Amino acid sequence: MRQRLAINRLRDKAPLTGEIIDDFVARHGSPIIEAERATFLFRGEAEEVWVRHRVVGLPDPLPMKRLPRTDLWAATTDLPAGSRVEYQLETRRGESYERFNDPLNDFVAHSPMGSSSVCAATGYEIPSWALPDPEARPGEIVPETMRSKALRREQETWVYLPARFSRLARYPLLIVHDGGDYLQFAAMKTVLDNLIHRLDIPPLVAVFVPPKDRLKEYPNHAPHARFIARELVPLLGERLPLVEDPSGRCLMGSSFGGVASVSTAVRYPGVFGSLLIQSASLVFTDIGQDHGGGPYFDPVVKFVNKYRARPTRPVERIFMSCGVYEPLITPNRSMVSVFREAGITVRYVEARDGHNWDDWRDRLHDGLSWVFPGPQKYVYE
Repeated sequence: MRQRLAINRLRDKAPLTGEIIDDFVARHGSPIIEAERATFLFRGEAEEVWVRHRVVGLPDPLPMKRLPRTDLWAATTDLPAGSRVEYQLETRRGESYERFNDPLNDFVAHSPMGSSSVCAATGYEIPSWALPDPEARPGEIVPETMRSKALRREQETWVYLPARFSRLARYPLLIVHDGGDYLQFAAMKTVLDNLIHRLDIPPLVAVFVPPKDRLKEYPNHAPHARFIARELVPLLGERLPLVEDPSGRCLMGSSFGGVASVSTAVRYPGVFGSLLIQSASLVFTDIGQDHGGGPYFDPVVKFVNKYRARPTRPVERIFMSCGVYEPLITPNRSMVSVFREAGITVRYVEARDGHNWDDWRDRLHDGLSWVFPGPQKYVYE
């Protein structure tokens, strides 16, 4: 028999004094996780209160209800074990709407768009390898700028060199779209330091590349692809001791960066041996052109539709991940079979999370350790 929820036990107490509510909120905080249910709380005067989120399958906004004759609001929803949900609260007072992070929740996630509160279900924890480890030798981030003829501008990058970097060795190469965001919001330097220290991946060189206009450059943009494949890769090969075989090169990205990774590989087959794409915006239409994504997705849909009609094998292996709570789960699931039918080896991972940087961080161990197996694969001179 399922135990009654804490919020329902609170409703049984009469009268609900401010002192009782103070004690309840101090004891439980928000959200309250009970088995596979989550109860969100808000305390304050308002005419309406909602939980705002981006979880496919749940009402958005999720309305909260005020406990009678109190200033406490609550909303309860299902939340399967292992889930992680980012959300905010929204209030209406007259014609004034305000949206903000949950003041009763200290667990916050950050992104280029700002911050959000985090609801972590039973069983979710930040992976230990994503947290600083004092025993892991730190690698070095070196800023580099190069002149790109393809992009007609100076292009900055950040080069990660592993601890004990030696020019007598040969290193696999990882090129990362949205490089600055991966470093800032997905703790990727810490992740690389830890995974190398734990021997889960070999020492490697990672190059973090930020876009100037990602909505233009990332959806199948010829100058961007030419910069990556014909300028950046050769230049890195001249400056650094890298594995020369394509099997030692991986191109990665999330969302639009995932599209950029796939389209670059398709334009320049054989340059990279593998791709690591996370929540890739591989939107397509089976009929017509009404994809519902807005004009920025037009070149994406055109590219993906063309690729689905005639799939090619530009790389040997693709690691894909996607959150089951995001709208992109359907096209990502569909593209798995398309890639496999083209002869590409695909490892596909889903998580009970959404379209966000913490989800992409949490999948890095699976992705990097599959793309770059342990150090024994690589021969050092």
